[in-house]
Amino acid sequence: MILAASLFSLFAVAFVAATLLPAQSELLLAGLIAKEIAPAALLVLVATLGNVLGSCVNWGLGIYIESFRSRSWFPFKQAHIHKAQVFYRRFGRLSLLASWLPIIGDPLTLIAGVMRERLSVFILLVTLAKFTRYCVIAFVVLGFF
Repeated sequence: MILAASLFSLFAVAFVAATLLPAQSELLLAGLIAKEIAPAALLVLVATLGNVLGSCVNWGLGIYIESFRSRSWFPFKQAHIHKAQVFYRRFGRLSLLASWLPIIGDPLTLIAGVMRERLSVFILLVTLAKFTRYCVIAFVVLGFF
């Protein structure tokens, strides 16, 4: 029961952390690895899956964001969207390899949707970035214990 709850919690926190909502999945992953709740590989996979799916939510929001731009409650200014689009055009889809970074990573996944990046390419690059980040965390934690 503790294993299932831990895996679900890790998935949920990683999912939320990848959206535009504030959350921190790295600390939970590190703690679960340190406590040896489950094999590190399983924990990394669960965190990666949750984080990538959360990024897919951002991508989907980006696809449909244009239809909400004229609404009074719309949270993004046209200048911010334009600036992000210029960045994405400049660095291209490989900028998604930075999707693991704090602050800029989540908006990058949203802009990928705005820019109509193919979902298959998006998932491949975002998965590579996020899986690598979680592997580094696992290696650091396992190296200290």
